[in-house]
Amino acid sequence: MKCSGQGKIKLVVISLCFLFVFEISNAQSPSFTSSNLPILVINTSGQTIVDEPKITASMGIIDNGEGVRNHVTDPFNNYEGKIGIEIRGSSSQSFPKKQYGIELRDAAGVGMSVPLLGMPAEEDWVLFAPYNDKSLMRDVLAYKLGRDLGWYAPRTRFCEVVLNGQYQGIYVLIEKIKRDKNRVDINKLNADEISGDNLTGGYIIKIDKESGSGNGGWTSEFTPPNRSGAQTIFFQYDYPKAADIVSQQKTYIKDFMANFEGALISTTFDDPVQGYTRYIDVNSFIDFFIANEISKNVDGYRLSTYLYKPKDSDGGKLHMGPIWDFNLGFGNANYCTQGNPEGWVTNFNTICPQDFWLIPFWWNRLNQDGAYRNKMAARWAELRSDRFQTSKIISYIDSVYTVLNAEAQQRNFQRWPVLSTYVWPNYYVGSSFQDEVNWLKTWVTSRLNWMDDNMPQLITGTDKSLSDFTLSAFPNPFEKRFTFEYTLTNPGRFTVELFDVMGKPIMKADENRIHPGTYQVNIRTEEFSAGVYYFRASIGNSTSVTGKVVKI
Repeated sequence: MKCSGQGKIKLVVISLCFLFVFEISNAQSPSFTSSNLPILVINTSGQTIVDEPKITASMGIIDNGEGVRNHVTDPFNNYEGKIGIEIRGSSSQSFPKKQYGIELRDAAGVGMSVPLLGMPAEEDWVLFAPYNDKSLMRDVLAYKLGRDLGWYAPRTRFCEVVLNGQYQGIYVLIEKIKRDKNRVDINKLNADEISGDNLTGGYIIKIDKESGSGNGGWTSEFTPPNRSGAQTIFFQYDYPKAADIVSQQKTYIKDFMANFEGALISTTFDDPVQGYTRYIDVNSFIDFFIANEISKNVDGYRLSTYLYKPKDSDGGKLHMGPIWDFNLGFGNANYCTQGNPEGWVTNFNTICPQDFWLIPFWWNRLNQDGAYRNKMAARWAELRSDRFQTSKIISYIDSVYTVLNAEAQQRNFQRWPVLSTYVWPNYYVGSSFQDEVNWLKTWVTSRLNWMDDNMPQLITGTDKSLSDFTLSAFPNPFEKRFTFEYTLTNPGRFTVELFDVMGKPIMKADENRIHPGTYQVNIRTEEFSAGVYYFRASIGNSTSVTGKVVKI
């Protein structure tokens, strides 16, 4: 194999993918004296930063405020003191631009909570290094969308870093996911809380690679669908940590998860009293799905996936989130789900059944519940009419681009000249920072449009006679069959007609329902040609509602 350019090539095997990392031996450190971004200066006093344990170093932060320039010779005015620092990440550890885990420490070496760059006080932070994400903003964008959903998602600040006198480029200071009143706001769970309401929360667990986690946790009783071998789902303790959680707490959270999964897989899973809704906060699951699908996050649901449970006295239901780790989202992965803007990440197990880390059965099962789909459809319609309007998301991307493009991105890509170069697992390789950001904006626009066409569709009657009538059509687009599902809160005759684009009737279903409830009309479409079809549905002689479905 021949590779152009200078430098050393390392081959690393990740799952079933080959990772090619170019270590840029001829990278140039630009002259760096000042910035429009905050500046972080780290000094290890000659020590080498390793994966673990953390070494003790010094850190100072210069942040003179919005619109005021920061100089490396300015006094440290946001933080000055000791830190523990280590290399963090999994596959990213092979990149020459390292990311770091940081613990703020007092003079005696004890962890201490301090606010940094306008973010609430904590002792643990992540110094993230955008490297294979050449837009430099995928994680920042994802967390912004997560907060727009109304949930906690890590706050971020762009900065430039100097390490041991050497310029290191653009970094993102990110809040680490922690149990905290300003982060994951659940009760502290002490080792002596082993009964009653105290035992019921709070817990943070995660689905992730086991490296660096302490390997504490348990294996789900339910295997992932479409697995090609012996893959399982492993739940890890995140809070309390594996070293701190006691046996009663381990038993409680394991049993709770088993009861949730058992209810979800049962034949009565959609029962509003005894089904899965007893155990989970449905809104958090829907919004977690939206966050991972809008970004088409190839790691979604199977890696860097957090869940938390508060005490029963505080609601007690399992929540999905906070969201985490999106540098391979928004079209930045050329394997498995691929980087094109089409397709569901929840189909990962079908697309890549050989991967070691697969998705739990939950997501496709939830989608079989009409009430869940209707709630999803309503949520998507709400978001697209307001916070998730395409223009608003693109405007945010443009605002980040303006700040970074003013000067910092030029220094970053001089230090790490990866533009026009494939870095695993890029789906798109642009020749400039502007190319990368423009491609991201085009991708986001296409993804939103695709989701508009493929999310569950909620059609609700607007006049008095249809006020208690809801209808959804799925899947949409469809291939061999699709389903009309309707809910009646009063008895009535349901009629649905399907037409081609010329208005020619294709089929008609007419059903008289003497009891309220949710019903389905299943339609086989092998004889249908690919294209757009329109439908009209009504109850009795009432005014009809209309919509469209697409065969692919």
